[in-house]
Amino acid sequence: MQVSVPVSIPPLTPLAAAVLRVGQPERVLQLECGEGDGVLFLAREFPQARVRGLDRSARAVRAAQDRVGLDPEGRVAFKVGRPGALPFPDDHFDLVAALDATPRPAEIARVLRPGGFLVLAWSERSRAPRGPRRRLLDWSLRRARIDRLAEEDAGDGSFALARLGGGGTRPGAG
Repeated sequence: MQVSVPVSIPPLTPLAAAVLRVGQPERVLQLECGEGDGVLFLAREFPQARVRGLDRSARAVRAAQDRVGLDPEGRVAFKVGRPGALPFPDDHFDLVAALDATPRPAEIARVLRPGGFLVLAWSERSRAPRGPRRRLLDWSLRRARIDRLAEEDAGDGSFALARLGGGGTRPGAG
């Protein structure tokens, strides 16, 4: 007899709270997307955007693709890849989101358009970096010209909102 262990899905409350502040992006990327819960949420939240999910697990990407099924408009897609070597062109996304993932700020800055947003969300406050890890993250963000704009608790988790320097307007504005 096989025993099934329930899979815990991270709550999306911190991600949902953060994206209220990013305008209407045209291109969105979620890092370490797992089986696609966050990507599907972002696609619903931004119905005009093309949303991509990236995960290092081919199994998770297949499961996410199966959930989406046929997408004739090509709005939602998933790729296998690593956060340290994103398989996307420079200046491509208006919004990059990471839920319970370790970001690589220099690589995010490469694929983010000037003025684009970065959302770092943690489903539990205890997952957010603290102490030396927080200082290293902040240093890496500054070095990549990503400015932290806000940090708040949301539900059981928290989020940080940041923006790539270099001008530009809010995604989808004007």
